[in-house]
Amino acid sequence: MRTGIWKEPVRGPVMARRLNLDGDGQGDLAGHGGEQRAVMVYQTDSYRYWERVLGRDDLVHGHFGENFTVEGLPDDRVCIGDRYRIGEAVFEVTQPRVTCYRVGMRLGEPRMAALLVAHRRPGFYMRVITEGTVEAGQEIVKVADGPGAMSVAEVDGLLYLSEHPRDRLESALRVQALSPGWQESFRALLRQGDGGPGGNAGLTAEATAPPPAWTGFRPLRVARIERESRSIVSVWLAAERGDALPPALPGQFVTVRLDADDHGPALVRSYSLSGRPGDRRYRISVKAEPHGAASTRLHRYLRVGDTLQVAAPRGTFVLPPGDGPVALVSAGVGATPVLAMLQALAESGTTRRVWWLHGARDGSEHAFAAEVRTLLDGLPHADLRVCYSRPRPQDRLGADYTDPGHLDALLLESAGVPADSDAYVCGPPSFMAAQTRALGERGLAADRIHTETFGAGPSVTPGVTASTARPPHPPAGPPGAGPEVSFARSGIRAPWDEHGSSLLEFAESCDVPVRWSCRTGVCHTCETAMLSGEVDYAPEPVAPPADGNVLICCARPTQETVLDL
Repeated sequence: MRTGIWKEPVRGPVMARRLNLDGDGQGDLAGHGGEQRAVMVYQTDSYRYWERVLGRDDLVHGHFGENFTVEGLPDDRVCIGDRYRIGEAVFEVTQPRVTCYRVGMRLGEPRMAALLVAHRRPGFYMRVITEGTVEAGQEIVKVADGPGAMSVAEVDGLLYLSEHPRDRLESALRVQALSPGWQESFRALLRQGDGGPGGNAGLTAEATAPPPAWTGFRPLRVARIERESRSIVSVWLAAERGDALPPALPGQFVTVRLDADDHGPALVRSYSLSGRPGDRRYRISVKAEPHGAASTRLHRYLRVGDTLQVAAPRGTFVLPPGDGPVALVSAGVGATPVLAMLQALAESGTTRRVWWLHGARDGSEHAFAAEVRTLLDGLPHADLRVCYSRPRPQDRLGADYTDPGHLDALLLESAGVPADSDAYVCGPPSFMAAQTRALGERGLAADRIHTETFGAGPSVTPGVTASTARPPHPPAGPPGAGPEVSFARSGIRAPWDEHGSSLLEFAESCDVPVRWSCRTGVCHTCETAMLSGEVDYAPEPVAPPADGNVLICCARPTQETVLDL
């Protein structure tokens, strides 16, 4: 770990600057530090409180990672936007403490991040309005009241606890001193509204997806198989009795479980839906990978009339309603989710400006070519750019493809994609990284660029020092005796070790890429779609995840479980 949470009292004057105090720093600048979180404050009254609650007599000033240990300034009285003069400097309260595992590591109490929220004693951050020297023993003088009288404790609970009253969210957003990150979280909660899948959209995008249409896996019949290119086939899946399947959102995926048979072991894989949202059947399109166990079985042995076990549509890479310009950017089989988006746009009769930007090796690998052109012809404001990186002699420039080479920043510029577009990008990781950079150079804001990853996504492990990534693998040592756990995106299945503490630690033992921050059920960074299974929580999370999701940092499986990791 790289962390700045080990702090000790200092004597004499210290300079308070815009980003921190001289002599101090933050180890993880992605989660801590910056102008809005320059100075952390915690109260001696809270020290005395935790000594009683935790039965501790060893707590010393600095133990909670604060810069200022103060008498007074309780979290339920201090308000966002309050300003204080200390010595030569002036400070403004910007937000409550960010929940983080490091405070638990510092205290030797893993639950601490959750306890700070549940007990309404988080502490708070301040920014430096006027730089100057400060010193222990100086008086804290309030010089301005924060507008709205929103206390630190109320704002903290408004984000992390289960109740999010709309009027209080709106009140918080009127406090200009509230840090931009918290403002965006509250706007997400307002967009989420009531009556959705539950969970907390202010903490994770995983809570924005609708609840799954069914639990676990259900049998679907293969109704049709069609070759789309040299390496891609489409498979239509239908309900066994012919009923219409629940509609999927454009861009979502389904997870398929292949049972063990003569052609190989049991496997779990996820595939984007490539058909028209609202169809009675689902269409998935599968690329044959050179060493792909699942794709090989589907290409070689799947027949019309066979049955596959399929989990309900999932995913947050979806096209929302709107009227602004949209760019659908893909390479290879990455066209599948954005093709569903194009289907939805065509079905709606949209007048939006639409760009279809696609890259393929050559005509033999160019899937959905005729289908896409037909859809674009039905739109009044559509642009098509198709790049072949290695066109064959028979591939016709201007007919089969529009540009030789690869999609790049120059092509985006010549295509005229405007900065106010929403871009949806899918393809190999290197392609998505390059397109994200190129779109950013075109002026698109980061929140307008949306990407979808077929395999495991990147890890989020704040403060952990870099190490060589290992491919996912079964855990070392003898196999466990518990229920089987499958990581769908990583292709790993292994029995649960009943001595393990959480699904997060089990995934880490398999080198499966994971996301986390608090590790104790409060921040929801680890929230993951649970495709099937059931879990128990220990400890119970501060607030539950969205329907069909799981907080892996504090969950243990009670039956066979499949996770979207």
